[in-house]
Amino acid sequence: MSKFKLITDGLVRNNPTFVLLLGMCPTLATTTSAVNGLSMGLATLFVLVLSNMAISAIAPVVPDKVHIPVYIVVIATFVTLLQLLMQAYTPSVYETLGLFIPLIVVNCIVLGRAEAFASKHGVLDSALDGIGVGLGFTLSLTVLGLVREVLGSGSVFGWNFIGGNDGMLAFVMAPGAFLCLGYLMVLFNKFVKKS
Repeated sequence: MSKFKLITDGLVRNNPTFVLLLGMCPTLATTTSAVNGLSMGLATLFVLVLSNMAISAIAPVVPDKVHIPVYIVVIATFVTLLQLLMQAYTPSVYETLGLFIPLIVVNCIVLGRAEAFASKHGVLDSALDGIGVGLGFTLSLTVLGLVREVLGSGSVFGWNFIGGNDGMLAFVMAPGAFLCLGYLMVLFNKFVKKS
């Protein structure tokens, strides 16, 4: 498989949100705005790339009986590093995302890619796979957050283009997340099948 295809597969064919339906908890909970979606996506991308590389490097020496716990410890290490960096340099983003940052440890996207890809491939290929899947997740969350923000509060990345707060409140709440996600999945899959 070519290096370019490793990245594009995560963006389109194996998009974690719109195709594989993975990581739905942070997808629905953190995408009340485009900034939140982008932040959560980039946080997951960071952990995904570094954990894929580390797991790829250690996989040959990890016994089969303990490989899942070892992978979880590796992922938890990078999530802890991410938490410390976010608390130090972006405290407002860290507080906004809150509980969902530590939950990256058990995110099925990260653990799934570790088990399905990184443990069976080289470090470079695993890094590229992490980049592709992470960018696909980031793009999905950002687009979903953008749609919810426009419909729910009449703004884009915090810039209010409708006077006052005259958006449809339902789109900022849970029902709007499900509705927007469903429509975006239909549009994405329709677009992918045509190309």
